Amino acid sequence: MPILLFVAILLSAFVIAFCSMPLVIKIAYKVGAIDQPDQRKVHKHNMPRLGGMAIFLAFIICLLLSGKVAGPLLGVVYGAVIIFIVGMLDDIFQLSPLVKLIGQIIAAAVAIHYGVVVHFVTNPFDGWFELGILSLPLTFLWIVGVSNAINLIDGLDGLAAGVSGIAATTLGIVSLMQGQITVALAAFILVAALAGFLPYNFHPAKTFMGDGGSNFLGFVLACLSIMGTAKSAAVISLFVPIVILGIPIFDTFFAIIRRINNRTPIFLPDKAHLHHRLLALGMSHRRSVLIIYGISAFFSAVAVFLTFVTSPNLTLIIALLLLTIVVLAADKIGMFTGEKSRARSGIVRQGQTHRLKL
Repeated sequence: MPILLFVAILLSAFVIAFCSMPLVIKIAYKVGAIDQPDQRKVHKHNMPRLGGMAIFLAFIICLLLSGKVAGPLLGVVYGAVIIFIVGMLDDIFQLSPLVKLIGQIIAAAVAIHYGVVVHFVTNPFDGWFELGILSLPLTFLWIVGVSNAINLIDGLDGLAAGVSGIAATTLGIVSLMQGQITVALAAFILVAALAGFLPYNFHPAKTFMGDGGSNFLGFVLACLSIMGTAKSAAVISLFVPIVILGIPIFDTFFAIIRRINNRTPIFLPDKAHLHHRLLALGMSHRRSVLIIYGISAFFSAVAVFLTFVTSPNLTLIIALLLLTIVVLAADKIGMFTGEKSRARSGIVRQGQTHRLKL
């Protein structure tokens, strides 16, 4: 693709997302897609939550205009339409978790039908494992899991959009390195659309992306991460997608562990995610988001570095070292225990607890 056309497509994605936001906000108020504050949420005023529509439209329109939509990428487009519509309906009508899950499964099935499939995982010691009959369930788990993981981190102004933008940028770079030009184009279009949305979503936000936006982002990132390493039988195909999406994946994993420790339902929302913990430690809203951006950028740098590592043993050592650092840091700020245990340990001061209304 000529460089001028590439730049024009990216600029178009930014302009469409940015310029459509005022209209999207008006639509959100008109259809009742409003996020009301409660004791678990950080914001204190009613907020329109249909902002993901601008990201979705910019991405789909510009991807179609690129003329590169075919094969697995066609499945990504169809699946993205399905998962966004289901999420948008949830933003308006508050669908049940089962209905939302069914929508995610249908979207994943469409992507898989068009060839978005994990066929193997690498053996860090020698070669790789062909998944065979496990390919389909593992792909379903990855797509649905990442879709929900992005939704879980959408708790502060600009957080999910910024982290997704960093992840998409990294996926674009890694895809280019693997010769996956079309995947890289899709990833960079997503980055441009998010850049157009962020001015309206960064603190203090004028709108939220909503479940439609967060589920759409998670779905596209999950699919592109599979496609971006699909032709690689090197060690990167096991670790890189996980590291790139490290913030939402680890945050979701720690939430599951925390709820098991506290003997609460796994799907019961709480206020002990990474962004909540940073707020509880006295960080401001904006600083908490920027810190998580920094962590996400660190994960991305590690992911890009891993693409240059040819030694399986070194890759495994780096992965174990990164996992150890993440687990120790999560335990330090109390992500395994929940607010009650942290209050007893004195990590969260009484004044901070009162300020967060926990």
